[in-house]
Amino acid sequence: MQRTLILVKPDGMQRGLAGEIISRLERRGLRIAGVKLFHMDKATAARHYGEHEGKPFYEGLIDYITASPILGAVFEGTNAVAVVRKTMGVTNPANAEPGTIRGDLGVETGRNLIHGSDSPESAEREIALFFKEDELFSYTRDVDTWVYENPA
Repeated sequence: MQRTLILVKPDGMQRGLAGEIISRLERRGLRIAGVKLFHMDKATAARHYGEHEGKPFYEGLIDYITASPILGAVFEGTNAVAVVRKTMGVTNPANAEPGTIRGDLGVETGRNLIHGSDSPESAEREIALFFKEDELFSYTRDVDTWVYENPA
C-alpha cells in the first residue's frame, strides 16, 4: 500500500471543511494511517515549501500556512498519491473539475484548501517531516475487499 500526506490548509480549517475533505478521501477507499492537528512553525514551513524559495509568492505562502492550525493526515491505499491528487483537483480551483475538492469548494489558487504530495518520493519526505513512524498505523478493514482487488 502506498502512503501520501495531505494537509488541510488554514482556509479549509477556518471554513470548517476539514471533515468534508477527510470524508471525500475516505469515500474514495483510502484508509487513514495517521492524523493530527498542529500549528506549523515557519522553520517547518520553509522545509516543506523549500522548492518555492525565491519565488514571488514564497513569503506569502509561508505567512499563510503558519497563520492557523492545520490538519495533517496520512492516507494509504493503492495508488494513494494519484487518487488524492485526482480527488483534490488542479491547483487553481477556477480550473478544477466539478466533483473535486478544489472544484467544488475553492475559488482562488492562494486559498486552495488542501495540500497533497505530488509523488511517492515527495510523500515519503513530507510524511517524515510531520509524522513519527509510531504515529502511523496500517490495518485492514472488512470493506477493503470491496475496494481493492488484492487488499494488503
